[in-house]
Amino acid sequence: MDDVAMALAVMPDWVRVMLLGALGAVFGSFIAALVIRWPEGRSVIRGRSACDGCGRALRAHELVPLVSALASGGKCWTCRAPIDPTHWWIEAVAVMIGVSAAMTLSGGEAAAAAVFGWLLLALGAVDARAFWLPDELTITLALGGLTTGLLGIAPGMSDRLIGGAGGFAALWAIGAGYR
Repeated sequence: MDDVAMALAVMPDWVRVMLLGALGAVFGSFIAALVIRWPEGRSVIRGRSACDGCGRALRAHELVPLVSALASGGKCWTCRAPIDPTHWWIEAVAVMIGVSAAMTLSGGEAAAAAVFGWLLLALGAVDARAFWLPDELTITLALGGLTTGLLGIAPGMSDRLIGGAGGFAALWAIGAGYR
């Protein structure tokens, strides 16, 4: 992480903003696929992306985040079935997360904030769509928080532990109250 932090710290601000914005588009595309497929029991990693209407495998130029949906008018090039708008909404929000992290922070803190934002976006979108917080994502978020704390990225470990315990307690209480 030190090499990444150093590279991000020395690059011009506009390059860092563009880089984290572009990474946001890429991660947003993956997050959108995850949000749509995972609750349905479909693989996010295996197989090629395909049109939900006709099943045709998508070509590389049809997978460019935001640009492809705009170029196709939000429809499949073959069957003209509408593309789930979840894709471009999540991609756009992920770009905004990357850009805002790069504009407000520098170095490794910008990268860490963007990654945490993207994880929270994935959790929030899955929860909004399927009323489900996957353990794999919540555990990744918790371990990432602890790891970046151990690497010395602010805030300090005591604040992280208090925030983690408070967040867990609040979500546990909501779940218990719901049951």
